[in-house]
Order: sequence, then structure tokens, then C-alpha cells
Amino acid sequence: MAKALSQELAPKGIRINSVSPGQVETDLWLGDDGVAATVGAATGIDPARVRDQAMAAIATGRFSTAEEVATLVALFASPRTANVTGANYVIDGGLIKTL
Repeated sequence: MAKALSQELAPKGIRINSVSPGQVETDLWLGDDGVAATVGAATGIDPARVRDQAMAAIATGRFSTAEEVATLVALFASPRTANVTGANYVIDGGLIKTL
């Protein structure tokens, strides 16, 4: 979608990029009602173990932080990337092995 929109809007000076985060260290994943707790409740596995299994699949061995995702978004919004459009950046610590 970013590619298609960028082709249409770039001539008007509008850049379109997307950011695709994997697991992020927030309440969405780690909170009392987060993914780890929900999966744990559905499978009978301790949420801490669900979290550990998810982290084990990530090459860096940890979730991204919200600050890391925000930094990437801020970079896209800055003039430093003024000629970047139609790009998708995956920030997942190496979870996805191929695109």
C-alpha cells in the first residue's frame, strides 16, 4: 500500500512509508490482559513462559521497545529521509527471516 500511495502522492511532496513492528515491550504484549496472558490462559502455560518462548524466536532475543519504534517513525518524519518514500521498515529484532 505504501508503494502504491507513494507513487500517487510523491509528486505532490507527500511521502508515504510504513513501519511494521514485531512484538513490542508494552502492555499489549506483557500486561495483565496482554497477548502473553491471553495465550497463557488459553493454553495453560505460564504467561512468563509464553513471553520467553516469543523472545526465543527473535534473533536479538528481546522485544523492541516503544522508544525504538518511535525513533524509527521520527526518523521517517524528519528531513534526513526526505527522499525516502514507498518503503516499509520492519522492526522486529530479526523475527521475520524473509520478506
